[in-house]
Amino acid sequence: MEIATADIVRWVGSLLWPLVRIVSFVLAAPVFGARMVPVRMRLLLALLVAWLLLPTLPAMPSVDPLGPGGLIISAHQVLLGVAMGFIFHLVFSAVVVAGQSVAMSMGLGFASAVDPQNGVQVPVVSQYYMVMVTLVFLALDGHLALLATVAESFHLLPVGAGAWSAELPLQIALWGSRMFVGALLMALPAMAALLLVNLAFGVMTRAAPQLNIFAVGFPITLLVGFVMLLFSLQTLLPQFSELFAAGFALLRDMLS
Repeated sequence: MEIATADIVRWVGSLLWPLVRIVSFVLAAPVFGARMVPVRMRLLLALLVAWLLLPTLPAMPSVDPLGPGGLIISAHQVLLGVAMGFIFHLVFSAVVVAGQSVAMSMGLGFASAVDPQNGVQVPVVSQYYMVMVTLVFLALDGHLALLATVAESFHLLPVGAGAWSAELPLQIALWGSRMFVGALLMALPAMAALLLVNLAFGVMTRAAPQLNIFAVGFPITLLVGFVMLLFSLQTLLPQFSELFAAGFALLRDMLS
């Protein structure tokens, strides 16, 4: 049996370019790209997903993967996969920013822990929010929705179909501003309540200057903050779901 060089190039490209896009997405996406997930597990997951999606993918371009055209296509897949994962990474970053805002308002900005998602020091309130939304994300099969989005991306924007829209960098930059808006909406109930508490302590300080406001106000601020953390969960999860749905809508618009 004779195997032509063109057949080998086609077989390699049919798996290589989808694998490059999926690997880039897995390394940049939340949950999959967390620091606590070993790199080998991420690569094995990407290889498994690419192998399972291979029969359903559109035809790949007949270009030499090691040639100039093939390298350009590979770079295009890397940038596209990173951009897709970065959009959803910003959704989880909004939760971290919201927790930092609440922690600074209630006086827990000094209490920090290592975030397993990003591998950096974040306030414990941010870590609490991150654990909550991650559990909800996994319970609602959000990880499967991410993989389904990657599979759909090959049909919306096939490999070698050309460059993306020139407005893509601007859309991602504007999506970064949406992250701060979502973080503010998540933290707004707790921040508003803590602001009223601080205003009340300011009035008490003016009425009784001899009162040690730091000794009295700090425990009360912490107590009110913990109570508001409990009640703010009713608004945190809907805001997170809305922000995540907006991320899916932006991704579909970007690919189409």
